[in-house]
Amino acid sequence: MLEYSWFIDYAGTVSFAVSGSFAAMQRRLDPFGVLIIAFVTAVGGGTIRDILLGNTPVTWMRTTTTPLVILVAALVSMFLRRGTERLQKPLLLFDSLGLGFFTLVGIEQASRYGLHPGICVALGTITGCFGGVIRDILLNDIPIVFRQEIYATASILGGILYYLFLEFSLTVPLAKLLTIGFIFVFRLLVVRYRWALPRFYE
Repeated sequence: MLEYSWFIDYAGTVSFAVSGSFAAMQRRLDPFGVLIIAFVTAVGGGTIRDILLGNTPVTWMRTTTTPLVILVAALVSMFLRRGTERLQKPLLLFDSLGLGFFTLVGIEQASRYGLHPGICVALGTITGCFGGVIRDILLNDIPIVFRQEIYATASILGGILYYLFLEFSLTVPLAKLLTIGFIFVFRLLVVRYRWALPRFYE
């Protein structure tokens, strides 16, 4: 069976690096600031996951490939900035893709430690969401995970769905593809129709 983990990992890295770059450019940061935000968005969630798993040095520190991929993605994003009049749409698209890719990366990394599926889903959610949390904090925003808008829920539902696909004997590559697609589409629908979790305050 072909293993697509490396592709999912780097696709998620590129997606979050680009989304971080767009978010930084929205706030009119200088090129160095854009690079920093791109970097922490791309590796923040995975770094927290690896520390919780005791998987150190953390994954991105073991190779120069990941930092180079982030650097190239950020530079390309800045180069294309002139042709992008509105950044909100590409930010949403790349952020949703990154959420899907990195949720799967986190689940897969956690499963290698023989952890319960529920813990794997939790670590997948951390991997997918916490790079964005760090990004938003550095940009002086309330992290989207802590607002009413559905974000982490998409990651959690996708993780649960992934294990259900495996229970129904789908192949692992197909289960991954369907899970990423679900998280991506669900996240877009959340924004399009303004779905939100209920509030318990006025």
